[in-house]
Amino acid sequence: MDSTRRRLLAATGALGTASLAGCSALDFALGNDSLSFEASAAVVGDTTLAESPYRESNRTSDTITRTFEAGGQSREVEVTNRIAEYDRGVSILGQEFRWALFTVLSTPKVEILGTAFNPVADMSTDELVAMIQGRYDQIDSVTRDSTREADLLGDTVEVVRYRTEGRFTEADVQLDLTLHITEPVAAGEDFVVCFGVHPRQIDETDAINDLLGGVEHTA
Repeated sequence: MDSTRRRLLAATGALGTASLAGCSALDFALGNDSLSFEASAAVVGDTTLAESPYRESNRTSDTITRTFEAGGQSREVEVTNRIAEYDRGVSILGQEFRWALFTVLSTPKVEILGTAFNPVADMSTDELVAMIQGRYDQIDSVTRDSTREADLLGDTVEVVRYRTEGRFTEADVQLDLTLHITEPVAAGEDFVVCFGVHPRQIDETDAINDLLGGVEHTA
C-alpha cells in the first residue's frame, strides 16, 4: 500500500472517532466497566463489483480507545470502525496507477441510554471533508463544486463533490482531484459514510453512484 493510500485510509478511520466528549452514561456514574462499541462491516456487494471497474483492495478495522471523566470517575470507551476500500487503474503520464479510490466507513453509533454520542451523525459533508483534510497533508485547496442525490442503503442521500489538489508520492506528481462524499446514513447500530477520490481529468460520477447503490451493511 503506497503512502498516499495509507494516509487517506488513516483519515477515513479518524472520522469515526472525532469526539465522544460529554459521554455520561449511567455505567460511568456507577463506576462500572469500560464500554466497547464495534461497527459491522459495510461493503460493496459482489454483484455490483462484478459490473464495476473497481476491485476490492483492502478491508481493515480501526480501534481507538478514549478515556473520559464522568461522575468523578475515569472510564474508557473503545470504538472499532470498519473500513472497506476499492480502487481501479487510471492511466496518467503513460503509466497506470490505481488512483481512483472508493471507501466505505462503518462507525458505531455509540448509543448509551438512548443517546447517540458519535459526532459523525450530525456532521455535514463540509465538516467531514475538513476532518479528512486536517489529517491528510497531501490534500489541499478544497472547494465545494456541486451536489447530487444517490442511493445508499435504501435511502436517497446527498453526495457533495469537491475540487481539490493532491500529491501522489509514488510518482511525485501533483494532480487536480475530485472528491465525492456522502452525508452519514444510519444502518442498524452504525453510521455509514462513503467517499471517492480520483484525478479530475476523468469523470467517475456514474461509477461512484453505482458503487454507492451497491453498498451492503452486514449486520
